[in-house]
Amino acid sequence: MTPHGEETRESGGTGSAEGRLGGKVAFVTGAAGGLGRSHVRRLAEEGADLVIVDICRSVDTVPYAQSTPEDLVEAVGEVEELGRRVVARQADVRDRDALQEAYDAGLDAFGEIDVVVANAGIAPLLVEDRVQAWYDAIEVNLTGAFHTVEVALPSMIEAERGGSIVIVSSTAGLVGIGGASNGGLGYAASKHGLVGLMRTYANNLAPHSIRVNSVHPTGVATRMVADPAMVEFVAQDPVLSAGGANALPVEMIEPVDVSNAVLWLASDEARYVTGVTLPVDAGYINRR
Repeated sequence: MTPHGEETRESGGTGSAEGRLGGKVAFVTGAAGGLGRSHVRRLAEEGADLVIVDICRSVDTVPYAQSTPEDLVEAVGEVEELGRRVVARQADVRDRDALQEAYDAGLDAFGEIDVVVANAGIAPLLVEDRVQAWYDAIEVNLTGAFHTVEVALPSMIEAERGGSIVIVSSTAGLVGIGGASNGGLGYAASKHGLVGLMRTYANNLAPHSIRVNSVHPTGVATRMVADPAMVEFVAQDPVLSAGGANALPVEMIEPVDVSNAVLWLASDEARYVTGVTLPVDAGYINRR
């Protein structure tokens, strides 16, 4: 890593390009932990080379542990073990210039990028209510996804190869949940905003054969959800604690369940699927 923490690692592999994403390159944000780490692993398993980005530090209004530079290095190692190539950078999706530099590093290494997964997101759900939590939720979750797509579009359009953009939202992007705190309102607003962003991009990019869809998970078994601060927040908020359960008899789904949906949308199996809000929610939304 450089003294400024901007560059983590580049590596080369000679693994087979076989798989549902064989011969493709994917750009994934929020890639060092949680859902992002799962997406990276699953895409690599199916033959993709990766350009991965993560902030690798805490955001002040986020109460749970966030990814570290060491987590990003571990993610690189997982991709390498699967025989795929990877470029990794530490960057904040709120910083468009830094994100562009990370994307361009991947583009220089691989020549093209076919898949974009706008995964980076936070849940600044503090028991101590703070207005800053609203701004952080909007800037990371919504503006960060906008930056992620925008830095990728020029090269994807110029390549004339089509492509797939997958935006990771939430069940909170389709129904009115999130609680009454500033952070909870910001979370719900940002996740709803991603749907409008996705649908507009889907229309704008259809002439270029670039598909754009969103994925909406219910509660996922990641360290964020299990963190004591998150458990405390949900317990003290009557709106959230009374939210109800999934329809299927499972309390939470696994990260790979969401990653499988991302993989499908990224693959040619979904070549005519665009503008879709895809719940991976064990029937949660259907019960609302």
